[in-house]
Amino acid sequence: MIEEKVLLDHGSGGKVSHSMFSDLILPLFENPELSKQDDGATLDIKGTKLAFSTDSYVVDPIFFPGGNIGDLAVNGTINDISMCGANPKFISVGLIIEEGLPVKDLKKILETMAIAAKKAGVKIVTGDTKVVPKGKADKIFINTSGIGVIPPHIDVSGSNAKPGDKIIISGTIADHGIAILSSREGLKFDSEIKTDSAPLNGMVQSIIQSECDIHVLRDPTRGGLGTTLNEIALQSGVGIKIQEQSLPIRGAVQGTCELLGFDPLYIANEGKLIAFVPEKYATKALELIHQDEFGKDAVIIGEVTKENSGKVFLKTRIGGLRVIDMLTGEQLPRIC
Repeated sequence: MIEEKVLLDHGSGGKVSHSMFSDLILPLFENPELSKQDDGATLDIKGTKLAFSTDSYVVDPIFFPGGNIGDLAVNGTINDISMCGANPKFISVGLIIEEGLPVKDLKKILETMAIAAKKAGVKIVTGDTKVVPKGKADKIFINTSGIGVIPPHIDVSGSNAKPGDKIIISGTIADHGIAILSSREGLKFDSEIKTDSAPLNGMVQSIIQSECDIHVLRDPTRGGLGTTLNEIALQSGVGIKIQEQSLPIRGAVQGTCELLGFDPLYIANEGKLIAFVPEKYATKALELIHQDEFGKDAVIIGEVTKENSGKVFLKTRIGGLRVIDMLTGEQLPRIC
C-alpha cells in the first residue's frame, strides 16, 4: 500500500483491496487459517471441522429490486460458509443504525432477514444493536457472522484447483451489481433487472452428498467473476481459460453494461457460485445444479490449465485471447 489514505478502491475486492490485505492486514494477524484467503476460515476443533465467516453490508440503497440489505446480509454469510463446503447452522447479526431511520424500514429489513434464515434452514442466535447520531452513518449497516459444519471427507479451497478441472458457474453474471446501479441512479429498463441474492447452501449440499469431487467453490461477489478467477489462479498456481461464448449474461444486463461502459466480468454477483470439479464429475455436478431453483442457468465456462500459472485468459467469440486481470479501481461502490 503506497496510498496515505484509505480510498474507495480499497473496498472494491480488486487489486487495491488485495494489496491492503497482503501488505497491511495479513502481516499483523498472520496464521494458517487466515493465510488460506478463502471465503471463510476452516477450523478443526478436536476433530470436528467447522467453517467460520463474517461480512459487513453497507449497500446503497438499502432497498433495491428483488431484495434489501437484510436478506442480502443473511444470504451473503450463508454463501460464504457454503463455499467452504460446510452446511451453515448459526448466524449472528450486528446492526449499526443511524438515528432517524423509520421504524417501518427497520421492521421490513428484520422481517426479510428472518424469512431468509428460515428458508436456508439456519438460526439467527445472537447479535448486537448500536444507534449512532444522525449524519454519522447512512441509514443502516449490518454485520453478519456464521458457523457451519464441514463433513470429514470434504476439502474445498481456492488453493485446490487442478489442471483439467472444469469450471461451472451456477447462473447469469452481473445481475446484482446492475440491479443496485439501476436503483441508485433511477434507471428504467424494458425488462426489470433484479438482484440475484439467494442462499446457495442447498445447491452445495446436493453436490457434496452426491459424492462428486469438488476442488474449489467460490461466490464471485465484489470484483466479479474476473477477479475471483484471478484469486483462485494465484492461490492454486494454475492457469485458467474461459470461453466468452459460454458466459451466461441476461440481455438487459449486457445492454446496460455496454451502454454505461462496464465489463460484466467485474460486476458483483450475490447468488452465484463457481465450482471447480474434475472433468469426470463435471456433467453430474452440472445436472445437480440445474435441479436447484437457483441453478437453472448453470453452464461450464472453462477449464484449468497447466500453462500460464496465476493468469486468466478469455477466448473471445472471434477466436482471440484476452487477458483477464483483477479489477482495477472501484466500478460500483457500496454494492453489498
